Amino acid sequence: MEGHYYKPKCKCPKDAKKCTCGATWYYIGDVGIDPKTGKRVQSKKGGFKTKKDAQAAFAKLRTQIDDGNYVKESNTTFEEFSEEWLEYYKNTGKKRPKDGTIRIRKNEIGHLKKFFAKLKLKNITLRQYQKALNDLKEHGKGKDKKGQDKGGLSYPTLEGIHVTARMIFKRAVELGLIKNDPSQYAYIPKNESQSVDELEVEEEEIKYLEKEELSLFLQTAREHGLDKDYIVFLTLAYTGMRIGELLALKWKDIDFNENVVSIYKTLYNPNNNIVQYKLVPPKTPTSKRKISVDEIVLEELKKHKAKQNALKMEHRSEWHDKDFVFTKEKNYWGYPEITKTAERRMERLLKRAGLNTELTPHSLRHTHTSLLAEAGVSLPEIMERLGHKDDEITTQIYMHTTKTMKKEASRKFSELMKSL
Repeated sequence: MEGHYYKPKCKCPKDAKKCTCGATWYYIGDVGIDPKTGKRVQSKKGGFKTKKDAQAAFAKLRTQIDDGNYVKESNTTFEEFSEEWLEYYKNTGKKRPKDGTIRIRKNEIGHLKKFFAKLKLKNITLRQYQKALNDLKEHGKGKDKKGQDKGGLSYPTLEGIHVTARMIFKRAVELGLIKNDPSQYAYIPKNESQSVDELEVEEEEIKYLEKEELSLFLQTAREHGLDKDYIVFLTLAYTGMRIGELLALKWKDIDFNENVVSIYKTLYNPNNNIVQYKLVPPKTPTSKRKISVDEIVLEELKKHKAKQNALKMEHRSEWHDKDFVFTKEKNYWGYPEITKTAERRMERLLKRAGLNTELTPHSLRHTHTSLLAEAGVSLPEIMERLGHKDDEITTQIYMHTTKTMKKEASRKFSELMKSL
């Protein structure tokens, strides 16, 4: 069929020489054979101002078919296809992605769904996609409890979202669901040149405790903490471990004779379901490490172990005996503690101590970095202790000297000048 051209919505009389109602032209024609039924498949499209425009469009379509470049775009929504793509992503490639990586991809898809969830893939344009990236840069963090805008996402976060989008749309093109990838020519918006004041504010976003604040926090944990609060936060502060690494720690990982802790796994429990935890390899290959631990921490760990052994004997019939150091102590005996509990406990103690309640267990890792820098430990040594090969935040904290170091530098300079 070469194509049929008509104006189905024309309201003009049939004998009228010229259309005056503004109706548009349509084409309908064969585009192939359905392999399942053997019946012909037709394409229909309208909105053309003239019959010649409709004929030209159908001729272009026929050329695409003859050249093997024709794609019948799908009505699949972004939400539907992103879920399908995630399953494909989980199960393809030479090396299956880790659970943590999959969780990050899910989070990145979540940001994209805010803009495209119910839109058909074929209807998403470059302009819409670019606008979404721009909006995420300005307002991607959402709003706080008071309804205030918390600001935009960082460049690395936007980069991750864009990479995920590129993979999704590229796969949709490969499957013939869309003709064009709307993310192909998009760019990740960057901050314009910043003033000194803006840079100072940006630096303050990396939150950690000064040494006097850390001392107050740990004292508060010792005196007012619940069950194992003190030993949990003391260990985090003195080792710089990630909270997931701490919660995955087993007694066999601690060498009390050599004062060393081995770190080679992390707790994966994104839904905070106590019994459905996983132990997975750490974030990066360099995260597998052995670190020296201070006697103060080891002595508190020994006290903690003695208390845990007493509880274990009392509840031995129901104890989840997997050798975890930090376990639930009310119900679910022996199961590893969850991150949410540590976060909630820390917020409680920070509030009691009059400190910044926006700090998290991960802030103690940043605190450890800053105090190591103040103590004169080199950046490579800090990186090795933290299990980093290269990390922008760690470097930034290292370069940003603490208040104490700034005062000391100023004092030394002043004394030097006075001696002249």
